[in-house]
Amino acid sequence: MGKFPVAAPLDRVIAALSALGFRLVREREHIAMARDNPDGTTTPLTRPNHRSIKGSTLRRICTQAEISREEFLAAVEGAR
Repeated sequence: MGKFPVAAPLDRVIAALSALGFRLVREREHIAMARDNPDGTTTPLTRPNHRSIKGSTLRRICTQAEISREEFLAAVEGAR
């Protein structure tokens, strides 16, 4: 199992979340994204609008979005 980066650049995090089906809803102090699920529900996601996102924040983002660590790390690697 891979480790979360100490800090990930914002553009890579956005690209990874987009690859996982999230779309940008709003961008101000925080960035709001959402994913439409097959069952008709929507999964909201809010994260800070910083140049880099700390590893602890990335873990919380994954928990909030119901994304596994492996799935997120694979999407981040694909966003390179």
